[in-house]
Amino acid sequence: MYRFANRCAEITAVSLALAGGAVIILITALTCISIIGRAFVPLELGIGPILGIYDITEIGMAAAIFAFLPWAQLNDSHARVDLFRDRIPFVMAAGLDLLFTMAMLVVASVGTWRLYLGMQDKLAYGETTLIAQIPVWYGYAAGLVGASGFVLVSVFCVIRALRRLAGYEVEPDIGRDSDVQP
Repeated sequence: MYRFANRCAEITAVSLALAGGAVIILITALTCISIIGRAFVPLELGIGPILGIYDITEIGMAAAIFAFLPWAQLNDSHARVDLFRDRIPFVMAAGLDLLFTMAMLVVASVGTWRLYLGMQDKLAYGETTLIAQIPVWYGYAAGLVGASGFVLVSVFCVIRALRRLAGYEVEPDIGRDSDVQP
């Protein structure tokens, strides 16, 4: 069962990260096309910048950032300070990892919940972006996909941290006594 959950978390995180990367590449290409289009404005060829490129970039970047969060969580890549971690016993280090992983699950859950409520608000009021008139809730919905993946991966990471604490998984970077099975 654990292997299946691990595989599901990996597939979710990798898929969302690749999608986020594709969005960034697309935004970059659209921005380049828009900049090139601006160069043709003085020539009056009927070619110009992409209208609403700022709106598109804003929505795309938010979606991409949320899409990267599950990958960072799965790989324990979030920023943290490990000043004394290598000097404490394995069990204490694994306990701290569990505590921080649970805190990240709370942050992911609350953030996703609030993002959902924000999307509902933007949908109810019919708010659109200024230039392109894109419904604002589209950006919230795109971010909600990554945020939901973040919650799912965070649940798996709590299970993984519990297994580490119980001694089922020992990783060399958890504590100085980690080379010895507890």
